[in-house]
Amino acid sequence: MKLIRQITDLNKAISNQKELGFVPTMGSLHKGHTSLINTSKKKCKKTLVSIFVNPTQFNNANDFKTYPQNLDKDIKLLKRLKVDFLYLPMVSQIYTDKKYNIIKLNKSQKILCAKFRKGHFEGVLDVLNRFTGIIKPKKIFMGEKDYQQFFLVRKFIERKYQTKVIVCKTIRDTNKIALSSRNSLLDLESFKKAGKISLELIKLKNLIKKNIKDKKLIKKIKCDLIKNFKIKIEYLECRNLIDLNTNLKNRPFKLFVAYYLKGVRLIDNF
Repeated sequence: MKLIRQITDLNKAISNQKELGFVPTMGSLHKGHTSLINTSKKKCKKTLVSIFVNPTQFNNANDFKTYPQNLDKDIKLLKRLKVDFLYLPMVSQIYTDKKYNIIKLNKSQKILCAKFRKGHFEGVLDVLNRFTGIIKPKKIFMGEKDYQQFFLVRKFIERKYQTKVIVCKTIRDTNKIALSSRNSLLDLESFKKAGKISLELIKLKNLIKKNIKDKKLIKKIKCDLIKNFKIKIEYLECRNLIDLNTNLKNRPFKLFVAYYLKGVRLIDNF
């Protein structure tokens, strides 16, 4: 594995790579990232992983400071996975170029996480725009757990670059909680509780499939979850996968959720 810190070295290393897969991460890698990397290795000749905790996508300064990091462990994992390139840029490298326009979401896009995390997706789109411009990958691989992020990134990147954005299945723990770097912030009690919440939401998704017209179903289960698990729910709603609209008629859909468990914000979809 070639470890790269400078853009000049990156350009030399990948200048002739026509079938490059790119897995952008913020580190603290887990089996979900492993799945993305293995998919990239199957679909592309070479795979590049980046580890970059992007400051512009955090709307909470404390969240940025406490974001879990373990670079030594991550590097060992990536070597075992036989990743071809690991890119570890400094913030100053990524944000020196002034040629990139300010990115703004339109009103219809300010839903789900975009409604509650002001500036988050603008930061995600900005940094991936810069990364794609530098790396020029054939494919970018992203996790389905962050479906809204994938949806926005695919629309933005594929319109601007000759790059395909590929979504990969959510990897879950044995208790059904979606794997996430933030899970390391949960104590054992909270981790078990999050698993029980996931099971309840899976049941809810199945109920919605059978009672698609029942508008009160989500509201009732939401109240039960808040009461039984002592959590704060930001949103719990169904949206179709075509345009993330609330119209579910004859369309595939997901149940989206974001909630706080002892101060840790978790997101998922089913």
